[in-house]
Parts: sequence; C-alpha cells; structure tokens
Amino acid sequence: MMTPDLRLLAYSALLTWVMILVASMLRAKGDVMLAFGNREAMPEASPLAGRADRAAKNMLENMILFTAVVVAAHGAADHDRVVLGARVFFWARVVYWPLYLSGIKYARTAAWATGVAGCALMLVAAL
Repeated sequence: MMTPDLRLLAYSALLTWVMILVASMLRAKGDVMLAFGNREAMPEASPLAGRADRAAKNMLENMILFTAVVVAAHGAADHDRVVLGARVFFWARVVYWPLYLSGIKYARTAAWATGVAGCALMLVAAL
C-alpha cells in the first residue's frame, strides 16, 4: 500500500503530465495531428499557450525538488509533518496552475511560495 506522501508524489506527477499535455495542445491550437508530428511548423504561441508552457516548465522544475524531498523525508520520524508538507505542495500547485493560466501575477506567486513552504516543511521534518 502506498503511503500518503508517495501518493501525493504520484498525484503531483499526474498533474505535471496533464499540465504538459494541456500546454502542448494549446500551442498546437487543438490540432492533434500537429501535436503528434515533429512540430516543425508549430503556430506562434498565444498568450494563454505561452503561460501554459511556462507553468508546465515551472512544475517540472518544482517536481525535481519535491521528489527529492519526499524521498529524503519518507522515513522521517515526524511522518505526519511530511504528509502535511506534501499536501500543502500538491494543493498549492493545483491552485497555482489556473492562477498562472489566468495571468493573475501576485496570487500565482503566493501559490508558488506556498508550495515551496510545503517542501520546506517536509525537509525540516526529515532533519
């Protein structure tokens, strides 16, 4: 059975995958055949497609940190704090995505910082 922290890691990986797919389809303007191709003739990115791409790349960058911290903190004595940090990270990233797509600057940054705080909480629990 998967522990809650590892389940949240899996959910975060799924969220990352969905974000990448949505960014790709927005860039291809919904043209599945273009998305399946070698992408040499991609249309110019709309502002929304650009934000979706940047949000997906940011998620990939944060997944590296989150994955490392989950693995390092998985066996921590204060596992409840690890799980809390993982929940904070995951839900902050769920909130971050539509904020970024909507172009809401400061709230987006607050959601990002909340996710980082979740990682910090896990790291402190592991030390």
